[in-house]
Amino acid sequence: MDGVLTQPLVVDSIQIYAGQRYSFILVADQPVANYWIRANPNDATGGFAGGINSAILRYQGAPVADPTTTETISNPLLEQNLHPHIPSPVPGSPYAGGADVTLHLLIGNNATTGLFTINGASFVPPTVPVLLQILNGARTPQELLPPGDVYVLPPNKVIEVSIPGGTGFGPPVSPSSSLGVM
Repeated sequence: MDGVLTQPLVVDSIQIYAGQRYSFILVADQPVANYWIRANPNDATGGFAGGINSAILRYQGAPVADPTTTETISNPLLEQNLHPHIPSPVPGSPYAGGADVTLHLLIGNNATTGLFTINGASFVPPTVPVLLQILNGARTPQELLPPGDVYVLPPNKVIEVSIPGGTGFGPPVSPSSSLGVM
């Protein structure tokens, strides 16, 4: 799953979200016949009518015909049941404030410009492309962006990012999130 070798887990369906990847072994141990393989998208035309979102798994020796199988899910993949093949301990302590560095990001709105802010700084797109700025002598990210837009983080440390929720700026943000960076 997403480049992590996991211990084997037997399932009969996998729900995959945008950006996820899974490698799996399909055990073809059923009687010789034709079987539907289905993929129901979240944000497109759903369902399987007329063969949409479907493919046929045809065993050698099966007749050339549409399958008669129906969708049955009895053992779906639950991500919490996936375990790495080689345990890799997570750095830091498992509680809020247990990181090496804690960043509190306050979301706001600049009343003058109408732009959203994070800790009082608004993103302003550069007038000159970043690569061109670097080719002309800019050496650090702080030389490329307005003050407050860049947070320099130490290497090999656990970083906790806290973004308090609020109202008036669109959908609410969860009370806080943690991010481990190595």
